[in-house]
Amino acid sequence: MTYANAKQARSLAPELVSMSPSLSLVCDGKKFMWDGRPYATRDEALLAEETYRHDRFEACVAEEEGQFLVYTRRVVSNAVVTTQ
Repeated sequence: MTYANAKQARSLAPELVSMSPSLSLVCDGKKFMWDGRPYATRDEALLAEETYRHDRFEACVAEEEGQFLVYTRRVVSNAVVTTQ
């Protein structure tokens, strides 16, 4: 899997400034967001990825600096619009 155009997102919370993993990742032309948890093993990350997929998220696993990271995205299929 390739990670084209992966860019680190701007951090809004001061406690996130020191985090090194990218908060967002573009994979296959789609933007994914990091779930915020570093996983120690690939198996843990794959289990989290499977859980996200079960909840109808798209997900991908990346290895960065010896940690495994799960990035997710969900496309809104139905939106309720109300007018007054």
